[in-house]
Parts: sequence; structure tokens; C-alpha cells
Amino acid sequence: MMVTLIDMGMGEASLRLHDVTSALDTTLTALRAAGADPMYRMGGTGAALLQGVHLPVGDVDLLVARREDVDTVAAALSSFPCLYAASWLPESSQYFARYEVNGVHVEISTVEQETDSDEMECIGRGPWQHYVLIPCGAHRVPVVRLELRLATELLRDRSDRYEPLLDHMAAQGCDADLLHRAMTARGLSAERRRMVHDRLARSPA
Repeated sequence: MMVTLIDMGMGEASLRLHDVTSALDTTLTALRAAGADPMYRMGGTGAALLQGVHLPVGDVDLLVARREDVDTVAAALSSFPCLYAASWLPESSQYFARYEVNGVHVEISTVEQETDSDEMECIGRGPWQHYVLIPCGAHRVPVVRLELRLATELLRDRSDRYEPLLDHMAAQGCDADLLHRAMTARGLSAERRRMVHDRLARSPA
């Protein structure tokens, strides 16, 4: 299957929406065929793309709660190329695997870091509490809310990601309280938080 990459103009290529949805639909269909139904959330830039944000996307990120869930997804994808066999990554506290599905890298992992916060994109209760369901083929995919993704990209200072997120949220609206809490939890500076507030305050709505 040919995957279409968009040149983002910075030496980086980005997957199109149909590439992401094809890989995701195939992955979830394989899980269903195996009789498996692990709890998961889709995060990363792919989750933002599914929510209508046009930004660079390199892969599909699936977060699961347990290591055995990584193994379950890996077993369901056993007919696809395995790029990284399921294993523990101590430096990031993840149990992680990577497969190539329809030409797209699909990454499955736990993130085993303790926090009482519910405002992190991949850690603690955040991704499990703050998500929306997006149709994808025959499936409804739980994707992490954009507010948590934006805080991640602001922390990483990746303007090619956070600028499209800000533009989208200014036009479509957002949960201002959740975003404020997410930025605070990430330790973003008061100056950075003011910049975000000013950008969203210019919403045409």
C-alpha cells in the first residue's frame, strides 16, 4: 500500500489523514478479529489530526494501561512487519512495541510514571478521563483531547505543532479550564500561558 507523505517544508514529512485512518482501522479490525478488546487511547499528533488539526504527523500512537495489552495488540498485528518487539524501556518507563501497518508506524505502549494529576497527555488519569470519540472506519476511536496535546507541544516548544493547535482551538473553541490546568501541570511559564490566552481570546466566536 502506498503511503502519501506531505512535505512540511522543514525537511520533515507528514502522513495524510487517510494514511492514519487506514492504519488505525486495520489495527483495530485485527484486534477485533482476534477477539481482543483492550482499553486504549490514541494520543500524539495523529490524535490531533483525527480531530481536524492540520499538523505534522509521523506515526500512530496507542496508549494502553497494562503491559499485557501491548502484548495483545502485538499478537493481533503479528502478520505485519515488527519494527520493535515488545520490550521494557527503562529510560522512559514504557513497555513499548512498534509495527508497520499499511506503511504507517503504529506504536503501542504503556507509560508507567506515577502522578496524581489528571492533566497530562500520557501519564496518570489524564488520557483516560479527557478524551473524545472519533469515527474511524467501523470503529469509534477514543482520542486524547486537544487541550492536553497542546500543553505537551508547548512544553516541547514545537511551534509547527502548537501553532496549528492554537489556530484550530481559537476557531473551534476549547475547554479553557482544562487547558489552564494542563499548562500549569506542565510547569509552563506565565508568559507562555498569557500568549496562549491572548491567541485563544482572538477567537472569531
